Amino acid sequence: MTKTFEVSNLKCSGCANTISKAISEKFSNVSVDVESKKVTVELENEADEEVLKTTLRSLGYPLVTDNLGFIENNALKAKSFVSCAIGKFDTKKGE
Repeated sequence: MTKTFEVSNLKCSGCANTISKAISEKFSNVSVDVESKKVTVELENEADEEVLKTTLRSLGYPLVTDNLGFIENNALKAKSFVSCAIGKFDTKKGE
């Protein structure tokens, strides 16, 4: 089943590259749209959805629907800056 998720902290192609690279290792048909801040992926079962959410959160990109406290929200924003920088570096490295 194909599902789309709205993600927080997704701001640029560096972010998109990091997300795509990380979740493409586990899932197929991955699409990241920076403008709409949405990630679309093919999931085989409902357990995959939890794996996806955990993977996104570990990169600093929680779902918009996640209930986060002030400290956790800011910690994930900081983590997303690092993930973004890595994604930008990987993009330039591949050119």
